[in-house]
Amino acid sequence: MADSRFVYVTYIRTTPEKLWQALIDPEFTRQYWVGTWQESDWKQGSPWRIMIPDGRVADSGEVLEIDLHKKLVLSWRNEFKPEMREEGYSRLTYELEQMGESVKLTVVHEIDKPESKLIGAVSTGWPHLLASLKSLLETGESLKETREWPAGK
Repeated sequence: MADSRFVYVTYIRTTPEKLWQALIDPEFTRQYWVGTWQESDWKQGSPWRIMIPDGRVADSGEVLEIDLHKKLVLSWRNEFKPEMREEGYSRLTYELEQMGESVKLTVVHEIDKPESKLIGAVSTGWPHLLASLKSLLETGESLKETREWPAGK
């Protein structure tokens, strides 16, 4: 699909069910995703959005594909940075695969736009958020710097 693509793979000591909940549950995501939460009914074709603690919409799109505890595909458009919003919709895919006592999580974020500003931004953001998610699931504590929305942003 993409001219610009980010791929990240990690292994988390958890179950697919717990990881799935961590990816979509608003109370859980607030703990590792800088205080943000997602809103959706998580059905194919449904809208979804990520909410910033001050009430702004960070990102929005649609649930394109959902296979409970295995795969989630979203269209994704940044809403609060004009230069990224004008790039249009990207595609985010989460794939979860049981690997012994761990779950292999593959995240692919891509867009049909060479040198995408959005993919450049998420390429630095995703590793930090996913490390915090892994820490939260494995130890009960997220990384401190991913707990709150940055001041002035």
